[in-house]
Amino acid sequence: ALVPDRPAYLVNRDHHGAWVNSRALQAAGIDARTPDPADGRIERDADGAPTGMLQEGAANLIGRLLPPVTLEQRITGLLRAQALMHSLGVTAWQDALLGEHANLTDPTDAYLATAADGRLTARVVGSLWWDRSRGTEQIDELVARRTAGTRGRLRCTTVKIMQDGVAENGTAALLGPYLDGCGCASDNSGISFVPPLDLQKYVTELDARGFQVHFHALGDRAVREALDAVEAARTANGRTDTRPHLAHLQVVHPDDIGRFRELGATANMQALWAAHEPQMDDLTIPFLGPERSAWQYPFGDLQRSGATLAAGSDWPVSSPDPIEAIHVAVNRVLPDAAPGTPVFLPEQRIGLDAALTAYTAGSAYVNHLDDVTGSITAGRLADLVVLDRDPFAAPTEEIGATHVLETFVGGERVYAAG
Repeated sequence: ALVPDRPAYLVNRDHHGAWVNSRALQAAGIDARTPDPADGRIERDADGAPTGMLQEGAANLIGRLLPPVTLEQRITGLLRAQALMHSLGVTAWQDALLGEHANLTDPTDAYLATAADGRLTARVVGSLWWDRSRGTEQIDELVARRTAGTRGRLRCTTVKIMQDGVAENGTAALLGPYLDGCGCASDNSGISFVPPLDLQKYVTELDARGFQVHFHALGDRAVREALDAVEAARTANGRTDTRPHLAHLQVVHPDDIGRFRELGATANMQALWAAHEPQMDDLTIPFLGPERSAWQYPFGDLQRSGATLAAGSDWPVSSPDPIEAIHVAVNRVLPDAAPGTPVFLPEQRIGLDAALTAYTAGSAYVNHLDDVTGSITAGRLADLVVLDRDPFAAPTEEIGATHVLETFVGGERVYAAG
């Protein structure tokens, strides 16, 4: 009714699904007879007709029909994103998706263009997207893209493997079934996008070729499958310096906490998500149940186990502001939470020093930049951020009020407030 005259495609905030209208379904030939793809789900009404909600890989059925984005538009978007990052004190990042996937346009050529002419002022590691519809035959292509993607401040030395989805739509891979609306076990345990034994084979070969592997691992089954793949690679290749990391870690089985340190797998936190808010309270906790809900974002347990912690935002899924996320890592409450909001799993809080380290030295480590930046040390590059206050000098409840005044990359000022 709102958009009757042309196809419409609206992407979820988390990029794990899309909402489309009837014209879009018609354009893609999707109807009640269309089967769910292996890596996604078409939501249907009681008669089996598609409702317009497409989860995970099902969104690709429409996404492939989107009009192309020009190189000029991609460069404009990249530079706008870079300016935002610098304003928040970000001097370097890992882009989790360089390649073609769903509705997302590959930004590699924009990175290469700006790296060549000096407009890329941040230090960027590009994660080359693993095509889960293919196997090891794509690795030679990834090696070639790694060579071509090393220019200026860009290094495409990582491969991103999306092992599962998200809990809110029931696609995060769990060791046991989700609960239904009545609190009973359902017939759904989520999706492992790459079969576990195949994952071990792929990661072992990627590791042997010198790639870092960046896992999207959100559910406890996906976390275990990713750790098993790292273990297989370590067994076959020895302990190399490829620094694999698992991102998101929403639900981690207690038996797997110690494996991060044992295997040298970095725990890549998105700390902003570890708080009570509607997505957590309405769409997650009721469907995980009390036991698994208590395993969410176990930053404290991981730190106590000796795991290496790194941290990022997963922007544009949520805010890229490190200060907001550090506030949550320390307090397990959002900076703007209403008075009386309960602390989310308070035993998983970490100290301000540990949180700041994860967002500086930890991220430098996971990006293989720890020999040149990540700490204020004589002889290292002057990648520096000036804050408007000492966050250690006030109560932890005030961390979120901190603001960036200036950002420097390699001694060059790339942002100044006002």
